Parts: sequence; structure tokens; C-alpha cells
Amino acid sequence: MVLLRRYLVVSGLMLAIVLTSSACTRTDRRSQASEPPTVSVTHIIETPLPPPSTPSPMLTLTPAPTLPPSPTIETMPTNSLEPSNTPENVGNYSPGDYAEQIVSGGQARQYRLHVPPSYEQDKPVPLVINLHGYNSNAEQQEHVSQMSVKADQESFIAVYPEGLGSPQTWHVGPGAEGAADLQFISDLIRHLQSRFNVDRARIYATGISNGAQMTNRLGCELSDVIAAIAPVSGGYPPTLECYPVRPVPVVAFHGTADRLIPYEGQGRLLLPAREWATAWAARNGCNPTPTLTFQHGEVTGETWSNCQGSAEVTLYTIEGRGHSWPGSDMPPEITTKDIDATDVICKFFEAHPMP
Repeated sequence: MVLLRRYLVVSGLMLAIVLTSSACTRTDRRSQASEPPTVSVTHIIETPLPPPSTPSPMLTLTPAPTLPPSPTIETMPTNSLEPSNTPENVGNYSPGDYAEQIVSGGQARQYRLHVPPSYEQDKPVPLVINLHGYNSNAEQQEHVSQMSVKADQESFIAVYPEGLGSPQTWHVGPGAEGAADLQFISDLIRHLQSRFNVDRARIYATGISNGAQMTNRLGCELSDVIAAIAPVSGGYPPTLECYPVRPVPVVAFHGTADRLIPYEGQGRLLLPAREWATAWAARNGCNPTPTLTFQHGEVTGETWSNCQGSAEVTLYTIEGRGHSWPGSDMPPEITTKDIDATDVICKFFEAHPMP
């Protein structure tokens, strides 16, 4: 009963967020891309943190820890996301977990970082951006997705940015808060490129719920940087315009019994999951009719193929399950074990580098 009350309250707040989201015009995108603000970058902690405490599988909502003040400040140019991995500016990181922050748009923005044991400065490494949901945080998203475990197995860097506010939120609309969140992700990518030998052809984004909404926005507005996206249990307003500069591969997951963000959409507020996937397929120049590419237990996978730039779109529909990360330890009544979203996402990312 407590969980149900929380979902109802969160649902109301989420709809309020969707109502504030509106179209982001082509002019806005070009303006943002051509005149990025100057950003100072502050590196906070270069000593690995102890392993994070295991949060409840029910995602109990506790505030993220406050970081100590920065001992050093480094100012970096922001006119490009081109990497600048020269020996003098690549960070000295040991494998492990870090809590850090940068200053973006004059505001301190925090994130968690996981460096795999296999990382070597002379070898380019993929980067996976993993975005938490509304009223959650980076540590919880790291636990739910188990992406850091996968990073150790597959040799990539995982970063978990923190949203702002109480509760923490990603703003996906065209206003000042939405522009600030988009700038933060851009600045974070640039900062990590300056500290690590990031493979610029293998920068990816994923996230759950409100984080999936932000992931979708990154695919629309940072398609020259993000190679592929993987939204999980996301909701997408039909008014959100999307003009990627190139076809973007997409893999997504959604439960038919999702009570927070309904699979069939919500009137004029949210697109049905399948309609949203079809729109991405049309954007990518794929065949208009998908083919069945996966069937196991509660899970059906449909793929729109023969796309421009091999940017296929796959939607995994989880029959009878709710708002969750498939394969995770979230409550069994809302999630499934018939597919592991993290495994599928990582395989999809590996198969879809930037062309």
C-alpha cells in the first residue's frame, strides 16, 4: 500500500513535468549549438570511494551525499566536444568509483563515475551515460541497472549524472532549466574526454523513466555526439520536436502494465510506446513495418530494420509488467527476469558505434 501511494503521488508530479514540456524548435537547437556558454570545470575527488551501500530494491528515496568543497579548479574551453586527450591533461584514475562535480552554467553539478579495472590511458574506451529517474539519484540508478558490473566485464566507463531539485529531476522542455540540463550533459562529456581516452565513436546514453525522457532528448539534440540511445520505461510528449543531424540507433523497453507511464500513452500528454518507436523508425528511414526479433516468456522484441546508417530501432514490450528496469532486483510484481535490459543495452551499444 505504501508503494501504491508513492506511485500515485509520483505519477501526478510526473504529469506536471510533462505538461511543462513543449516543442524545442530547430532554431533553438542551432542557437544552443553555435553559442555555448563558457564553463569552468572543477575536479573534486580523485580517490576512489568505498563500494556504495546497497540501496533497497524498492528504491527508497534518500538524498544524494553532499560533496566536499573542491581543492582545485581547472578552466576548459567549451566551444567543441572534440576530445583533448593529451598526456598532460588525462586524469590519474585508479579503477573504482568516484563522486565528482563540475561547474556548468555557473552551477555545481554532481555525478558518480565508475572506472573499470581494464582501463589504460593509451587505449580508447567507450563511455555510457546512465540517467536516474524522477525522485531517484545516481547511486540508486547504478544499483538498479548494475551497469558498473557490466562496465567491468565489457571494459567501458560508466557515468551517472545527478539531476537537480528536491526531488531530483531532469528537465526535458525548452526552457532555461531544460537548457541547463542539456548543457550539463554536454559539459560532462567534454570534461570526461579531457580526463580519459574516451572513444568518440562510442558515447552512449541510457536511463529510466524521467531519465529515459532525457535520454530521448539527447538522441534528438546531441546526435552528433551520442552514438545510440536506450530509454527504459520512458514517457514522451507528442509536442516534443526531434531533429537529429543523423539517424540514431534506438533500443527501448516498456511494460504493458506500467501505471506510472502507460504503455498505451496518455491522451495528448504522452505517446504510446509503439507509436514513439515508429516515429524514430521513420526518422531513421527504416522499413515502416517491424519484424519480430525476440520472443521469450513475457517479452516480445520488434525491430524496424533496413535503416539509414544501420540505425535500427528495437522495442521490447514486457507483457503484464510495470514501471521497472527489466532483469533488475526491483519488485517482481513490476519487473521481469525474461530479459536483462543491461545485457541487451550493452550488446546493442557495442553493435552501433558512431558511423
